[in-house]
Amino acid sequence: MRIISGSFKGKILKTGSGPGYRPATGKVREAVFSMFQGEIPDWSRVRVLDLFAGSGALGLEALSRGACKAMFVDNEPGAAGILQENLQRLEIPMRLARVIRKDAASFLAQDAKQGFELVFVDPPYGRNLLEQVLPRIIDHGWLEPQGILCAEVESRLEISPKIHMGLDLLKDKQYGQTRILMWKKTS
Repeated sequence: MRIISGSFKGKILKTGSGPGYRPATGKVREAVFSMFQGEIPDWSRVRVLDLFAGSGALGLEALSRGACKAMFVDNEPGAAGILQENLQRLEIPMRLARVIRKDAASFLAQDAKQGFELVFVDPPYGRNLLEQVLPRIIDHGWLEPQGILCAEVESRLEISPKIHMGLDLLKDKQYGQTRILMWKKTS
């Protein structure tokens, strides 16, 4: 897997494998980042939270495009190791990126000290984890007002309208087995 654009364009990322592990394909990542055009005019002011980070492809792509900081959260030891290796491979300083090895729902249960302008949620398929984490992101201050929340889920996932209170749905697109949802926080 390669970084698509920005200062790390063309750099190869290491990925893992195993149950529930499915790195965002280049096509999907390219589609996601094209959706941000017009929504994120200045990447240098964007702090990114990448939940269920895996190899970190989404957060690393944001850093490549100029995001000022990224926090990666994943509970899987193998994923956290691969992510650390990718950060070293790209020579990203520790002041710009932090890896937290913790369950996303538990991590989000605490109040945020500072919110993020962009939050990625890419949970393993088949576990309906989006319904667990989305309210916590909003209720505990993880997403800044006017911030963007982008979720990559299985295409057939039913989403209850009540889980995205306080968010305006901007995009809902399908790419094969993958569905991308993008919301903006209303206040």
